[in-house]
Amino acid sequence: MDFTLNDEQDLLRGGLTRFLATRYDLEKSRAAAKTGSGWQPDIWRAFADELGILGAALPEEHGGIGGGPVEMMLIAEALGHALVVEPYVDTAVVAAGVLLRAGGDAATALLDTITSGSAVVALAATEPTSGQHWQNVTTTAHRDGDGWVLTGSKIVVSSAPLAGHVLVTARTSGAPDDADGISLFLVDMASAPTGLTMHAYRTIDDRRAADITLEGVRLPAEALLGDEGGAWPSIARARDEGAAAVSAEAVGCMRKVLADTVDYCKQRQQFGQPIGSFQVLQHRMVDMYMEVEQAAAAALLAILKLDTDEATRAQAVSAAKATVGRAAQFVGQQAVQLHGGMGMTEELAIGHYFKRLTALQFEFGSTDHHITRYGRLTTR
Repeated sequence: MDFTLNDEQDLLRGGLTRFLATRYDLEKSRAAAKTGSGWQPDIWRAFADELGILGAALPEEHGGIGGGPVEMMLIAEALGHALVVEPYVDTAVVAAGVLLRAGGDAATALLDTITSGSAVVALAATEPTSGQHWQNVTTTAHRDGDGWVLTGSKIVVSSAPLAGHVLVTARTSGAPDDADGISLFLVDMASAPTGLTMHAYRTIDDRRAADITLEGVRLPAEALLGDEGGAWPSIARARDEGAAAVSAEAVGCMRKVLADTVDYCKQRQQFGQPIGSFQVLQHRMVDMYMEVEQAAAAALLAILKLDTDEATRAQAVSAAKATVGRAAQFVGQQAVQLHGGMGMTEELAIGHYFKRLTALQFEFGSTDHHITRYGRLTTR
């Protein structure tokens, strides 16, 4: 199998890496994350106008460049390396993928605004009782005249406070744990629908999320995206795409953490010599390196399997997410230990990366969930 990047992919990675190195300041990013809206809209616009990365994995008819999973991986890894908080995975990977598969005028129009950098879209799929299983949908939608009425609640909706539109999964038929009967609805947050309340908060890794309550929220007929009751296959794929993307992001984070830890151990003096000269610490850093490389290989395999059949895709994604989750925990903890107490301070970058690596272990399914899923898929 040829893992060599083509010229366009090399240019994409190189251009984004240079942009982030010169324009994305970590201190400024952390300050923006902790105040106001929690992100830098000018950076988001630059991603679209100057780099074109928001549509890199989308077809040209939607303003994209016609790339695919590999382009998505390169972008996610570079963003992870720079600890970018702007909602690339939530909007340009997960939501954009769902909209692309849904089709229709409303979805197409929203896709165009995503690639142009003028829209942020979030997917609301998790519920208080669903746990790791997105198909457990108790939020309901029923017809009322020419429109729909939604009732239920969603929790930990990543990027919802930044989003102008939220994609909401709701049950139009079937039992609460039935994959059939799940529909997808587009909610325009700017119109402030009556009955919708949102509790926004900042997560441990300086991202923005929200819990959303829907109490008889009325939506027009065109708010239904795709076929009624047939949204689950697209949602399942979106979750796998999101898991693969954050796995690549975690690899970028871990590469930065490892590099910073090695540099620190070369500089920190103890007993009159750099602590990196102590063999026991060298062994730790070698173990960190091995974990990073295993995670990178697993993430790449998942990326390459995204366009295969459902079973193959799911197995590769769960293997990657479990491998990356284990590596993220190990690398993050070792980096903090090797930095000592200062590893958890706000002033040092390593503490911020550690928080992100911790959160990444639970996004789009926890490590334990994907280990269980992988076991189930391989014993059929």
